[in-house]
Amino acid sequence: MAAHSRSPPLALLFCFLCLWSSVSVIGPKLANDPALPPNVRAVDPLDKNAPVAAGASQPRRASGWKLAEEEACREDLTRLCPKQTWTNNLAVLECLQDRREEIELAPDCNHLLWNYKLNLTTDPKFESVATEVCRSTIAEIKECNEEERGRGYLVSCLVDHRGNISEYQCNQYITKITSIIFSDYRLICGFMDKCREDINNLRCGSINIGQKDAHSQGEVIACLEKALVRQAEQQDRVHPIREECQKAILRVAELSSDDFHLDRHLYFACRDDRERFCQSVQAGEGKVYKCLFNHKFEEAMSEKCRDALTTRQKLISQDYRVSYSLAKACKLDLRKQRCSLDTSLPRAREARLSYLLLCLEAAVHRGRPVSGECQGEMLDFRRMLMEDFSLSPEIVLHCRSEIEAQCSGLHRKGRTLHCLMRLGRGDRNGAVDSICQSALQTLIQSADPGADYRIDRALNEACESVIQTACKHIRSGDPMILSCLMEHLYTEKMVEDCEHRLLELQYFISRDWKLDPTLYRKCQGDAARLCHTHGWNETSELMPPGAVFSCLYRHAYRTEEQGRRLSRDCKVEVQRILHQRALDVKLDPELQKRCMTDLGKWCSEKTDTGQELECLQDHLEDLVSSCREVVGNLTELESEDIQIDALLIRACEPVIQAHCHDVADNQVDTGDLMECLVQNKHQKEMNDKCAVGVTHFQLIQMKDFRFSYKFKMACKEDVLRLCPNIKKKVDVVICLSTTVRNDTLQEVREQRVSLKCRKQLRVEELEMSEDIRLEPELYEPCKSDISRLCPNVAFGNAQMIECLKEQKKQLSQRCHQRIFKLQEVEMSDPELDYQLMRVCKQMIKRFCTEADARNVLQCLKQNKNSELMDPKCKQMITKRQITQNTDYRLNPVLRKACRADIPKFCQSILNKASEDSELEGQIIACLKLKYADQRLSPDCEDQIRVILQESALDYRLDPQLQMHCSDEISRLCAEEAAAQEQTGQVEECLKGNLLKIKLEACKKEVLNMLKESKADIFVDPVLHTACALDLKHHCAAITPGRGRQMSCLMEALQDKRIRLQPECKKRLQDRIDMWGYAAKVAPAEGFSDLAVQVMTSPSKNYILVMIALSVCVLFLVGLLCGRITKRVTRDMKDR
Repeated sequence: MAAHSRSPPLALLFCFLCLWSSVSVIGPKLANDPALPPNVRAVDPLDKNAPVAAGASQPRRASGWKLAEEEACREDLTRLCPKQTWTNNLAVLECLQDRREEIELAPDCNHLLWNYKLNLTTDPKFESVATEVCRSTIAEIKECNEEERGRGYLVSCLVDHRGNISEYQCNQYITKITSIIFSDYRLICGFMDKCREDINNLRCGSINIGQKDAHSQGEVIACLEKALVRQAEQQDRVHPIREECQKAILRVAELSSDDFHLDRHLYFACRDDRERFCQSVQAGEGKVYKCLFNHKFEEAMSEKCRDALTTRQKLISQDYRVSYSLAKACKLDLRKQRCSLDTSLPRAREARLSYLLLCLEAAVHRGRPVSGECQGEMLDFRRMLMEDFSLSPEIVLHCRSEIEAQCSGLHRKGRTLHCLMRLGRGDRNGAVDSICQSALQTLIQSADPGADYRIDRALNEACESVIQTACKHIRSGDPMILSCLMEHLYTEKMVEDCEHRLLELQYFISRDWKLDPTLYRKCQGDAARLCHTHGWNETSELMPPGAVFSCLYRHAYRTEEQGRRLSRDCKVEVQRILHQRALDVKLDPELQKRCMTDLGKWCSEKTDTGQELECLQDHLEDLVSSCREVVGNLTELESEDIQIDALLIRACEPVIQAHCHDVADNQVDTGDLMECLVQNKHQKEMNDKCAVGVTHFQLIQMKDFRFSYKFKMACKEDVLRLCPNIKKKVDVVICLSTTVRNDTLQEVREQRVSLKCRKQLRVEELEMSEDIRLEPELYEPCKSDISRLCPNVAFGNAQMIECLKEQKKQLSQRCHQRIFKLQEVEMSDPELDYQLMRVCKQMIKRFCTEADARNVLQCLKQNKNSELMDPKCKQMITKRQITQNTDYRLNPVLRKACRADIPKFCQSILNKASEDSELEGQIIACLKLKYADQRLSPDCEDQIRVILQESALDYRLDPQLQMHCSDEISRLCAEEAAAQEQTGQVEECLKGNLLKIKLEACKKEVLNMLKESKADIFVDPVLHTACALDLKHHCAAITPGRGRQMSCLMEALQDKRIRLQPECKKRLQDRIDMWGYAAKVAPAEGFSDLAVQVMTSPSKNYILVMIALSVCVLFLVGLLCGRITKRVTRDMKDR
């Protein structure tokens, strides 16, 4: 302390060397003065050489000289001071110098008081009085005991340690002397010498006695203080204050920091406000200052006092020691945390309030002990910085234009700072430059509102109602309050003003991980281990914004195989921050920095909640490479842990609670939650917001297979091996699916695609089948058809695909081709038919639990007419049957069974067909005719029989019949068609009205039906139903097929001994008549047709017998009648 006391700052600034040789203060006559210790005995120097004022009588040389007896001040004393103070010179002096400014003193009295104070402070015996009065105190304070005597350093040391003086007499002595000294800057030894030039340059007042009221000379110091503050806030320094005067000004402010009476300008400016707001606050230890600071923005606070308080706060920003309470409370902590290492530069950056706050806050965040008293003082000054932007000279200097243009008139309660923060976020048309942005970030770092939201008064007031309702379970002042507010962002509990203030603050907190104390505390070890932060200075402004957190979240989702990972506690905090950042793209520094241009280019109109990130994801291919990379990384991260997308999770809460609560509670997500949401996308709990969000994420996943975490992890090696250089997920799925299909068809011993990948591939294919937008190769060619044919159909649930299927004949060629290919895939693998699987889900469980997935449709078809079949499912099965019968390629079972018959009998049709268009049932019609001719292979015959049986019950299953007879059905069989009973009534109607059919093409189709029914009674459901009992009684031993049972019934009809059921007899007779008519209308076109007609005729045996008899007769005639031609001789032959 000795060295410190003698250092230039102390000696310059408050040099009581010559000031306080004032033994005179306590002269013999003042021994009984109540203002001084009663045991102090000294000689009053004014006894011999009392001050002389113009017009004043010469003071008596007696030892009892008193100010009250001087004629120059008698009138003012009588008017202003209580009578009991007249006998005490110091009491009189205090009374007169603390008078109100509007009360003027006589010039002669002013002059007399000045000379008196000057004599008091320049008497060489002053130090000896201090030695006598403070003997025990000096012995207790080691630094003061070691001071050199006779040079005034002792009194300077006692003033420095006056807060630690417990001895009453010494404390009173030092307090009184200090108040005298601070009444006029010229009484502070050395101050006038150091600041004379600056006083004159800045026109801060006169230094000549008599030219100004000596008692208002505190205004000179106030003028210098304002100039010092202004200098820090301006770049163009017209009259820069010299360094030694700067130190002197700050030292004077420091030494007046405990008692506001010592700051004469502030004392006079705030005397009324002190009575108004802080009447009960006892002076000393800076308490009055603190009280006034707390009421600075009250409406009742006078502007003059507010300005004086602001000036003092600005001085505190430049040197924390100007705050007595802060310097005292944090003195030991600063030493422990090594925050003031350079003692040779007491006014260097270590003295700045911001440095002190940053250093001590870093210690608190790291868990190092900082006293509660110091933390309390820090909290007050952090709140002070957030309330008044002008206390930060960097803000005033670098953000002046922004304040004037955008934030004028918002000075109080931190509103200007929040206005600048809003500009920094880019929420207004204007913006801040990088220097102002940096100044804002530095201020937020110093104030550290993330540690206690109450520091930010604007936020506290705006969010008070939200905190009381949504966050009442959290202790007031807890750092997790901000997290709680973020969790309720964009919810019903959030109010608009709170939302704005919260996002403005979070924007800057997100750019420095230390500003989130919970994150910093839980992750500092991981950051040092994985991100090498131990080499960075904790208060360094060069740390890249967001760099540490970017490093942490890159390690958060690593697997054990990928290397070092975060601790569990740190990962939880990283996930919390990621959830918050998902709410607003501006909370991700790296994303905003790299994507600023793309946001303006593609997403300028996307301003609603969460829309900006969705927009960037939608335009992923169009983004610049740096932006595409960061958006891709974030999307890949979301695919692993969709809970990062807080808005989506919030929207999907009902579905999660109802169907996905098990996977949602898992510590590690790994894509399970999103998979669950997709699977339950059409549950009743699913709302529009959740459905849109889930679908959007599915669409984004199509852009890159890495965006599907489970698919990526299951198939990464297969993709690299089998589908290199393919990035889009849909292309990867097609590539792998094609590989699997080829391996299956070729019946290879070992599949090239791994089992785990095949399983996940199936999941992806099923998901893609739900929404046409998830299949770009189908969606793009069909866009125009969708808008033209299905404008009111919603996407999802495969509704759009179903609409296109139903409008297939009206589709454009490209779309038609894609739909046909899709149907071909779905028919070969019904599990990919989303609508079929959705509508028939329960029926599949009931009838087809043991059926193979690829045979589900075949199983449903077999159980279609069961009484337990759901009508909706039955209708869907019929739709699929109609589709299958349009083209043999859509019926995999038929295609396989008839692979030899089709090219053998129907090659002419194949030659005319195109690869991607339906044959409209021509191949099946061709096979039906060959079935009737009994020329098909057994397997193919079985399949055609099934088709004939199905189409006989429902005419819609016969594409050729429906195509050629639709008009005739409407004209002749409208009632039967409307019934839709699917019992063959429409076909029976057409057969019954065969003679009335006008269209030849339709007539031909009906005749073909009759021809087919001759081959097998099962193909004629009406006849089969009518003759069921007769078949059982008379033809039970006859094997079905090839017209055998029909022949049996015909023979029974001709047999007089057999009595058939009336209905069967009637139907059979009708059929015979129809067949007879058919034979007339459609005679055999060739020998083969004739042979077939004979072989399939019920009178086959009779016809064959007659033919045989005819041949025999012809043979006999030849034998009996000889040659018909003339015999030729051999000679004639040999010519």
